[in-house]
Amino acid sequence: MIEVEHLSKVYGSTPAITDVTFNVEPGEILGFLGPNGAGKTTTMRILAGYLPATGGTARIAGYDVHENSLAVRQRIGYLPETPPLYPEMSVEAFLYFVARIKGVSSGDRASKIKAAMERCNLYDKRHTIIRKLSKGYRQRVGIAQAIVHDPPAIILDEPTVGLDPRQIIDVRNLIKSLAGTHTIILSTHILPEVSMTCSRVAIINGGKVVATNTPENLMIELAGNSSYEVEIEGEFATAQQVLQNIPSITAVESITAVGIHKPMGENRTCLRVMSQPGSELGRDIAVTLVNAGLGIYEMRRVSATLEDAFLQLTTEEKNLPTETDSAAIEEEGA
Repeated sequence: MIEVEHLSKVYGSTPAITDVTFNVEPGEILGFLGPNGAGKTTTMRILAGYLPATGGTARIAGYDVHENSLAVRQRIGYLPETPPLYPEMSVEAFLYFVARIKGVSSGDRASKIKAAMERCNLYDKRHTIIRKLSKGYRQRVGIAQAIVHDPPAIILDEPTVGLDPRQIIDVRNLIKSLAGTHTIILSTHILPEVSMTCSRVAIINGGKVVATNTPENLMIELAGNSSYEVEIEGEFATAQQVLQNIPSITAVESITAVGIHKPMGENRTCLRVMSQPGSELGRDIAVTLVNAGLGIYEMRRVSATLEDAFLQLTTEEKNLPTETDSAAIEEEGA
């Protein structure tokens, strides 16, 4: 539905994005994730026809964004970071205005506006002047104007920025309800937004896409060594010595009492035990520590998170294989 190939944008001599490539399948929600200034908004504006690209191509519903700009705009709903609202208009009047300029036929206009308001939980606010709405409701109006003409593709740029936790949950649920019937690309730097809303992720850093995959696969790729955190009764040096005799363990290091809310007692130590990928050493670690006379108060496996993936990919010059690359590697191995 959305295909982006080798897209670039240069302002003067400064590249904003370079060789950006990704795709969004029909009915999918893609999270476009990156730190501030990474190039998310520039990419969104190119896809929406707001900015011309310097190089590369972008197609939405089969239409080239540059060559068939009008056809593309008829098939997308776009919510920029600041919702394009007229604060002196009522919600319903504004949506009527938007529906008219987006070419919704007069016979369908009332039903489509009502459907958009109901979907965005705005029907009870239809006569309210927009400037009197809370920021959360204004964001809903912004989404309503993006979907009032029932487009196949929706582009949302930072749709929950500045909202409180309750409003974020409401907008998140609204976006999830649009999946399936709409293809959605959602740009954000808020990690929970991606893991709770999106089926796939593209991470951009410094104007370049550094990873595209499902959140689960990204975490697996970046998990690296498996690790366990253990609180024991005894000396760290003793625990380190006995644990390093287990062949698959790569490192044992002392840490603070992460996740332990009770005061640390005397002669207690917290340590992290790292092992080779794929190792299941929980039982071996426990048996080794107990046999060495070291009591175990708490032990837990530490799994990689999307935050770990994001931080690693946006602080290091590292690119992960995409889903296509991974499939090719598997075929070669077969």
